Amino acid sequence: MRYDLVIFDNDGVLVDSEPISNRLLAGYLTELGHPTSYEDSIRDYMGSAMHRVHDLVLERTGRRLPKDFDEVFHARVFAAFERELRPVPGVTDVLEKLAADGVPYCVASSGSHERIRVGHRTTGLDRWFTDERIFSSEDVGRGKPAPDLFLYAAQRMGVAPGRCVVVEDSPLGVQAAVAAGMDVYGFTAMTPPERLAGAGRLFSDMGELAGLLG
Repeated sequence: MRYDLVIFDNDGVLVDSEPISNRLLAGYLTELGHPTSYEDSIRDYMGSAMHRVHDLVLERTGRRLPKDFDEVFHARVFAAFERELRPVPGVTDVLEKLAADGVPYCVASSGSHERIRVGHRTTGLDRWFTDERIFSSEDVGRGKPAPDLFLYAAQRMGVAPGRCVVVEDSPLGVQAAVAAGMDVYGFTAMTPPERLAGAGRLFSDMGELAGLLG
């Protein structure tokens, strides 16, 4: 099927940020008295908006995170991005092919607009994503696994949900895409395939995606 819109998740799909951000998140939560391993962070928070971190910590411990938690965490993440962040190998080839074939695409991320733009500037992906192609959980009331963000992106891009395919690497993102009535391709570079079981197609190398999209 040729889709009318390809919607990319950002972290872990366009930019190789998940190892960086989850390492820092686990460290910061542990520092604040909420022992969290890197594996815990990947399992509980990968693909989610920041409110999920606050909600789960409060639910599990009865304690709220500091009011400046997001500000401090993002400052650490952005500093690490400047040193370490790279595009996901093969993703620029996919974007070049979509552009050459005239296939519309966009990004819909649980991350903030600032996080998306910092990551794209650092990796050079900003040339592919102008403002009208960038959508964040900040734009809607609920982040993934709610379908709101994907539905909002499709509406803004003028495409019916059933004509969209979402490229995701997190269980929460796959759930959101399915709930939005969209096809979803699961990227398994960091996530065990069984955790993305709701995806219609699974692939482990970004170089495979152009072929899957036809």
